[in-house]
Amino acid sequence: MAERSVSLEDTIVALAEQKKYTTLRDILVTMNPADTAALFDELDEHLLPLLFRLLPKDEAAETFVEMDPDSQELLIRGFSDSELKEVVDELYVDDAVDLVEEMPANVVRRILRQADPETRKLINNILQYPDDSAGSWMTTEFVDLRPTMTVADAVKRIRRTGTDKETINICYVIDEGRHLLGTVTIRAIILSEDDEAIDHIMNENVISVGTLTDQEDASAVFAKYDLTVVPVVDNENRLVGIITVDDALDVLETEATEDIEIMGGITPSDKPYLKTSIWETFKARFPWLLLLMISATFTGQIISNFENALAAAAVLTAYIPMLMDTGGNSGSQASVTVIRGISLNDIEFGDYFKVLWKEIRVAVICGLALAAANFVKLMLVDRMLFHNPEVTVTVAAVICITLVCTVLCAKVVGCTLPMLAEKLGFDPAVMSSPFITTIVDALSLLIYFRFAVAILKL
Repeated sequence: MAERSVSLEDTIVALAEQKKYTTLRDILVTMNPADTAALFDELDEHLLPLLFRLLPKDEAAETFVEMDPDSQELLIRGFSDSELKEVVDELYVDDAVDLVEEMPANVVRRILRQADPETRKLINNILQYPDDSAGSWMTTEFVDLRPTMTVADAVKRIRRTGTDKETINICYVIDEGRHLLGTVTIRAIILSEDDEAIDHIMNENVISVGTLTDQEDASAVFAKYDLTVVPVVDNENRLVGIITVDDALDVLETEATEDIEIMGGITPSDKPYLKTSIWETFKARFPWLLLLMISATFTGQIISNFENALAAAAVLTAYIPMLMDTGGNSGSQASVTVIRGISLNDIEFGDYFKVLWKEIRVAVICGLALAAANFVKLMLVDRMLFHNPEVTVTVAAVICITLVCTVLCAKVVGCTLPMLAEKLGFDPAVMSSPFITTIVDALSLLIYFRFAVAILKL
């Protein structure tokens, strides 16, 4: 695939240098707009305006939508007002809103000047909705029908207005007050008699979301009900827009990326990795590293408080990393599982005690199995093979008992913190591996030294 891509890029560049524009156009029009956009993003900036102008008007708009914001801004700055107007006129409203949100203020003003008054009004209306809400990424371009229409009337309306709509596969039945009454598929319309009333063939059981519904929750509706489009209604059940599955996939990708970055202790970024500057990457990572570094000082303080115990039984020091790592890994396993369950709506805060009881049982089984394996290792490898007389049965017992308790505490912490964060309105992903590992490290050391002092009489 990489070889094909490089070969295509070389061909495009060579044809551009030879000014064989007809051949270039013939190649570009056979490509999917997403592939064309990916190709443009890899080419030198000076070629973009030339190649973009070779595309037919409708395909140019589709390609423009798929390009990254930096390339879009570059093209806009090089467009004449008439060229910019052509592109803006071809964009669906939701794509125009995304473009406006990504561009600098001076570019936004120019875009809005070239948009027709109706489009400008729709863009401004959508921009008023909170970020990350369903209303902020819906489109207002859909086919609406009246319940008293006949199938023949509906077909005429679809033919007259459907060209500029995002989708006509599902049409929405509304009353005079734009209240959503039902939906009717293009399949049902085509297969019905011309004189059949729309309210006789429409589906009244409509799955919809509110304008203020969180975008992640709205996207989950697509997967739950196996939908390709979802209507968006206001508080009075008036239809104001629709969300299509392609937009939902974009949201899910964005949300998944954001969760992964947060779980890794990084401030989320909208830019691709290779297009993020070193300074921006530093700003995204440093605050988290600083916070975790400061929180890790508690671990050092615990070790300092038990210096006498470590001096009396220096062999204990060798097993601190193993206990801390095992605890951190155990906590991470629980937290990742719970965070994933919360994101899929499989787990709610009301399920806390069920989750806790399950994790406790898992922790006991895992802890005992790990302790048994570790005891055998301590006796056979550390004591007999490496001839370390300080690894006595009592020392091994301290380490193994600590291991069981550490795994138990880690599992409890790992399942509790994400659910508590969700209950308090925070992103559960914040309570992921870095924070849980830091907390469990401190707990494992406290447990370790307490058992050591009690059992070994230090």
